[in-house]
Amino acid sequence: MRAAPDLPPHRKRLLLRCWRRGTREMDLILGPYADARIQDMTADQLAAFEALLVENDQDLYAWITGQSPAPAALAAVLEPVRRFHGIG
Repeated sequence: MRAAPDLPPHRKRLLLRCWRRGTREMDLILGPYADARIQDMTADQLAAFEALLVENDQDLYAWITGQSPAPAALAAVLEPVRRFHGIG
């Protein structure tokens, strides 16, 4: 996790949640993505990303890697994560 002293507290908390998921695979997928993007997310993008973080790691991993189809409501949030990592 990069040091983020200039981020507002809410964004810092989300960044920490991305790096402390529970499975190392999701830490390594969501952590670098959040490091690179969380500062520039709009309020709407941030709310959608936060909604994504309540999903369990096994489902998120399957959706991001394409092992199973993602719910339509999360597709717009998952796609930038997939592109960031060159998946799909």
